[in-house]
Formats: sequence, structure tokens, C-alpha cells
Amino acid sequence: MMGFLSNLFRRPEPALSEARGRDAAALAAVHASAFRHGWSESEFERLLAEPNTLCHIARGSGGTGAIIGFALSRLIEYEAEILMVAVAPSEQGRGLARRLLSRHLARLAAQGARQVFLEVDEGNRAALSLYARAGFAEVGRRPRYYEGPGGAAAALIMRRNLD
Repeated sequence: MMGFLSNLFRRPEPALSEARGRDAAALAAVHASAFRHGWSESEFERLLAEPNTLCHIARGSGGTGAIIGFALSRLIEYEAEILMVAVAPSEQGRGLARRLLSRHLARLAAQGARQVFLEVDEGNRAALSLYARAGFAEVGRRPRYYEGPGGAAAALIMRRNLD
């Protein structure tokens, strides 16, 4: 009986797909909810229009709901840079960022990326854990890169090989 009830009230898994230009406003909203300095809708429109940009989104309610997370990268030749992985605060802690990142990395590899780089705030423990579990390692540091309420924090530069 408990299994029946838990299945009855369980939320459907978010559906993952590639973003389109029309998703720019929703991406800006998720970004603003997850970070102190949100990017504008026009910034997302510009990024999504670039042919070397790849963005995966997660939609709630089994794919019929609002965008609740995304992973965004640029790919140049054999290197990719993850610009952002963001998940709406109400959806954090459920493995969605891990799923998005895994799908995103597989697609980058399929498009020829051999190395992927990213920058992350040294104080963002959740992101550091996500990236470490995904095989990223620190390869550099930019001191006092991120301004925040507690002062400036370093940006850690991380890399993962895909080949």
C-alpha cells in the first residue's frame, strides 16, 4: 500500500532536451533564481544564437512544465567551456544538476570536444562536489574573482578530459 501511495504522489522525472532561442526568458529566470547576478534574457538570446553554443534544459512535470535547470557551454575546436550549470532552488538536491551535466558532457564529446574547462567559486561546495564527482580536477585559480557579500572569492579553474 505504501508503494502505491508513494508512486501516486511521486513527481515525474524532469525531461532533458536541447534549448532553443525561445527558451531565453526561462533560462534568465532560472539563472536569476540560482545566482546573485543573473544574466539577462538578451544575453541568453545572444548565446543561444551562436553556432558554437550548446545548452541542455530540464523541464519539470515529465517535460511538460517550466524549465527548472540548464547546462550551457561553448565549444571551439576540441575544447569546451562550461559557462553555467543552474538549477532552480526548489529543485536543488535531487540529482538534476548531475543528470544535466552528464547529458551535456556526452553531447560535447559527441561534437568533438576532448577537454572541458569551467570556473567555479571556491566557496560553492555543492558545485565543487558535482564537478569532482563528474571527473573535473582543479588546474588553476583566479584570486579575488567573484565579489560577494562576504568579500571576494577565488575562481577555481577545473578541467576534465573527454577522450
